[in-house]
Amino acid sequence: MTAKILTIALLICVLAACDSTDSTPTPLPTTAPVTSNADWTPVIQTFDGVEMVKVPSGCFMIGNEEGRRDERPPHEICFDAPFWIDRTEVTNAQFGSNGNGQNPNQPRENLTWTEARDFCASRGGRLPTEAEWEYAARGPDNLMYPWGNELDEDLLIFDRNSPGLTADVGSKPEGGSWVGALDMSGNVWEWVSSLYQPYPYDATDGREDLTDTTSARVYRGGINSYIDFGTGSTTRFQFTPDHRDWFIGFRCARSDG
Repeated sequence: MTAKILTIALLICVLAACDSTDSTPTPLPTTAPVTSNADWTPVIQTFDGVEMVKVPSGCFMIGNEEGRRDERPPHEICFDAPFWIDRTEVTNAQFGSNGNGQNPNQPRENLTWTEARDFCASRGGRLPTEAEWEYAARGPDNLMYPWGNELDEDLLIFDRNSPGLTADVGSKPEGGSWVGALDMSGNVWEWVSSLYQPYPYDATDGREDLTDTTSARVYRGGINSYIDFGTGSTTRFQFTPDHRDWFIGFRCARSDG
């Protein structure tokens, strides 16, 4: 009788995939690094009602040898783990109040870097670093614009087609980046987390200190009168974190997992 009971118990354990030595689930494999933009198919996921796109691990060249002095020298940045970034700029509706634009789906602008930082934290996220932002815009192909290497005025909102005005976020979906992020060129500039410091970029050298509320911070993305170079993905501008302007908005990021 005892042997029969033991046999039945063992059979039940096998059918239930029992493991007496380790009950911890095997973690899912991380996303493999990509080596070209075409290797990646956009992944969209909703976090607390906000669409974010996944940015896979991989390497790219940050900066531009032909750009302004603060874009040089170009150098390689690698991401060992994927992360998420908002599919669009944060809107008036998401933020809970209006900036200069009054429509619910226009980007929320006219806010300080500190306000943007705190809002992302309230969502369980953070502002993207400028390296993360540029990688999400350009990818391993090191594109000058989210869509390619030539300015296409039909793929973004800027001075020549929308003077003095922003548009609802995502109104130029064909101008999206390789990960599916929209309006990374045009509409409004976007605060990032990084202090404005010279290249090479090094996330461990203090430029990602979020407690510094006096030193200048970087904003990215391009709009308005800088039509010759400002909409490019490598262009960097800076303001003190207490500055606010109607043409600077933001989007949030979050680590994967």
